[in-house]
Amino acid sequence: MRSACPASPVPPAPAATTTTGLLPLVTLAIGFVMAMLDVTVVNVALPSIAQQFTVPLTDLVWIVDGYTLTFAALLLVAGALADRYGAKNIYLAGLRVFTLASLLCGIAPDGDLLIGARMLQGLGAALFMPSSLSLLAHAYEDEQVRNRMLAAWSAIVAVAGAAGPLLGGVLIHQFGWRGIFLINLPLGLAGLWLARRRILPAPRRPRALNPLSHVLGVTALASLCFVLIQGNAYGWSSAPILAAAAVCALAGVALVRRERRHAEPILPRVLFQTAQFPAANGVGFLINLAAYGQLFLLSLFLQHARGADALQTGIQLVPMLAVFSIGNLVSGRVSARWDVSAALLGGIALATAMSAAGLFMFTPAMPYWPFATIVALANLGVGIAVPAMTAVVMQVSGKHHANSAAAALNANRQSGALVGVALMGTILHLLPDWHSSLPAAYAIITLGYLGAAALVWRYLRQARNA
Repeated sequence: MRSACPASPVPPAPAATTTTGLLPLVTLAIGFVMAMLDVTVVNVALPSIAQQFTVPLTDLVWIVDGYTLTFAALLLVAGALADRYGAKNIYLAGLRVFTLASLLCGIAPDGDLLIGARMLQGLGAALFMPSSLSLLAHAYEDEQVRNRMLAAWSAIVAVAGAAGPLLGGVLIHQFGWRGIFLINLPLGLAGLWLARRRILPAPRRPRALNPLSHVLGVTALASLCFVLIQGNAYGWSSAPILAAAAVCALAGVALVRRERRHAEPILPRVLFQTAQFPAANGVGFLINLAAYGQLFLLSLFLQHARGADALQTGIQLVPMLAVFSIGNLVSGRVSARWDVSAALLGGIALATAMSAAGLFMFTPAMPYWPFATIVALANLGVGIAVPAMTAVVMQVSGKHHANSAAAALNANRQSGALVGVALMGTILHLLPDWHSSLPAAYAIITLGYLGAAALVWRYLRQARNA
């Protein structure tokens, strides 16, 4: 029998590395901020683009909605690609596409190529947006640090959205409309360099891609976009419009049938076991329809009807948009004191009431500050409602399906923005006189918020804090 000897000391397991610095947050925020800015900043540039290229209103709508179309249509498939091939790989691919597309936007010689480049931008944004949050959560392993970083992330996103029109106005004033796209080149290159060196890969979670369902969804959304935007140009009863409407209906029906029967649907079927999940997504669709439709409308109204230039338009939009951030802060306090349903219903009720006031009060000659105050109060209501709406979706989905539910909500909200801008374009085409188009547009905006309020009242009133 061997003599006992002292056991060799077992080296301690290496402690998990935890990121505490701001560099991952800043690195990943570069891409997110560019994507958010390009949702709003281009609205201010539309009159300048129209003046240089002499394009019709339908082309201006495509310049906004081309980006939103590919962005919304590919968000779900991009999330699946990130799980399958790695979030960092898809993030870098999306940032490369977005940066290249920004260059193409900045040098576009005509409206058609600008629209194509905008669609390519939307593809890039769709690829890196879902991956960015995944990579951010993976970069900060300590829960308290991660929560602080996510709070800072939300603040950055809110500031970027509010600052978009002002930044666009400054760039257009100094460098022309091409500056709003070319500014993305140094930002994109810096984001790529930092992400390659400073962002750790997140673990892969391979899952089925279900490509046919994604194709059907893209087809339905693209054909709907074509109908809404080109209906005025071709005529609502023309063969191309009727054919596109038929394609939209057939693709939509085929998608629903396939999702009901397929073993690996895009969205887990358990999410649809109650009406709350589809209702919350309907609320998100309608809120964005109204809010982004209003932004498109106001950007043209301030320049065409009130004679503001791009810089003045950006400055005048800031008070109306900055209240989104204030609303986000108020939402948390309301939800904590009562519950998320109170914040959701109260916020949408405020937005509905203020939009209805605009419907009856707004005229092209109305002084700026009463006009801006009503719009700002409506947007304050939206700012209160959106975090509560997101909280409801997270409650319904549970932790296991949170990623799929969040991706679906974002896709539906972007689809709502697409439809809202297209509807505003249709109204402005049919009613070119602002005395007629302004109340008609605000009737649509009010109906959007009213529909969202009805969904909350019917299906989401009983939502409680998690």
